[in-house]
Amino acid sequence: MDNNFERPITNKKKNEYNRIGNNVNKIKKTLKISKFVTVFAVTFIFVFSSQVLVSDQGTTSWFSNLPIVKHIKHLAESADRELKGEKRDRINILLIGMGGRGHEGGYLADTIILASLEPSTQKVAMTSIPRDLAIPVEDMGLLKINHINAYAEADGTDGGLATSQAISDVLGAPVDYYVRVDFQGFVDIIDILGGLDVYVENTINDESYPIAGKEEAEVYEDRFEHLYIEKGWHEMDGTLALKYARSRHTPGYEGSDFARAARQQKIIEAVKDKLLSMGTLLNPQKISDLINESQEDIDTNLKFWEMIKLWSNFKEVKKEDIVNKVLDNSVNGLLTNRITEEGAYILSPKSGDFSEIQYFINSIFSDAPEEQVTKVSVEEASIEVRNGTWINGLASKNALDLERAGFDITRIGNSSRQNFEKSVIYDLTYGEKMESLSVLKEKTDANISFGLPEWLVEDIGKEADNNNNIKQPDFILILGQDADSTRSGLNNLENL
Repeated sequence: MDNNFERPITNKKKNEYNRIGNNVNKIKKTLKISKFVTVFAVTFIFVFSSQVLVSDQGTTSWFSNLPIVKHIKHLAESADRELKGEKRDRINILLIGMGGRGHEGGYLADTIILASLEPSTQKVAMTSIPRDLAIPVEDMGLLKINHINAYAEADGTDGGLATSQAISDVLGAPVDYYVRVDFQGFVDIIDILGGLDVYVENTINDESYPIAGKEEAEVYEDRFEHLYIEKGWHEMDGTLALKYARSRHTPGYEGSDFARAARQQKIIEAVKDKLLSMGTLLNPQKISDLINESQEDIDTNLKFWEMIKLWSNFKEVKKEDIVNKVLDNSVNGLLTNRITEEGAYILSPKSGDFSEIQYFINSIFSDAPEEQVTKVSVEEASIEVRNGTWINGLASKNALDLERAGFDITRIGNSSRQNFEKSVIYDLTYGEKMESLSVLKEKTDANISFGLPEWLVEDIGKEADNNNNIKQPDFILILGQDADSTRSGLNNLENL
């Protein structure tokens, strides 16, 4: 975009502008506002919120009605330029949040989200990638994913681009664009907006929240503060909102990185609502302050026309067309905890390689036929998936497909017997959920049994002794060689 309005001008030019009158100033103001709205609304909010492209105001928004935006949008749509990834019907944008100025390790990535957009269906998928996930990096060995941005910047290269390339390599999916945001800027923007009203679902009781600037305090206890936020509604300024989003040491689930991801989405959804409120849009001073702040704290390789086209193509995305996922280390998750030889905590693919995760990412938009999902959902059918072969990752891949078909996956694991040629469905409802059984049969082409073999009963008994929280499923599916070699046992799974 031409920035002539920002360049020093000669007296002759000044006289020319004076003769033109106030029209230039009006155009300048419109351009600045449209640029801010595009960069901020399409990228900054998009970094954290699964609903950035969702408008509660219908298909006609104030943004679309701005004359300059209409003009630019028309140019973008009429040009023969395509967004990266448009030809393959998948646009991948890596979203990176980092501490930035005033934070120790400011270039360490604190939030990493892969946003995938499918132009043909206008669907959006947001996959949160934990910062402790270790991936192989050329010439550096195994490296935590959040370190790549910092190492690249220290080496004088583009951290956003380096992180994008590394993630693209391990996921087997091209990363077309990246957006990187400074968390301190996020704090400032919330304060400019006048704070947020946020509902805290679970009390935060973090006795070890780090105090910025006191990381090296001589008295160790002085490095931390006690962060306590009770369950319920709270008015949060930028500092408190950031603390709520980043807290890591509350006992239980709220102390996990996966809970942090959910809290971040909640905070930024509140930002989106406040940003698009009339109290902000009709306040020129707020708009001006937000423009200045966004220019300092957003880094992206998206060009202006690409931002406009993304907005144009995806502004009408519905909430039900957004997929929200988190790579985690839960019982049915694709990751597992590990301690390195140096004593560092990392997360690694449960299967030993990234094939399961690659399958998950590349099939994230695959949906089952609606009538099949309805049948399974109505009966609330649950299923346990076991790998009856030595084929690595077979259970996880098939469980992902069955989950999309509406099944509640209670457990994923290996069978103690891994010599199955043919897949088998063990129906523990004895025919009470026939609609779900028929869907399962159609998807797997497996044999059906209404009783459990003695060896499997013994296995389940041993597992129950070790875990009292095991939920009895409606079905147990043991996968055989046919589930992988010919894929005939999973008819049309790629279309799920």
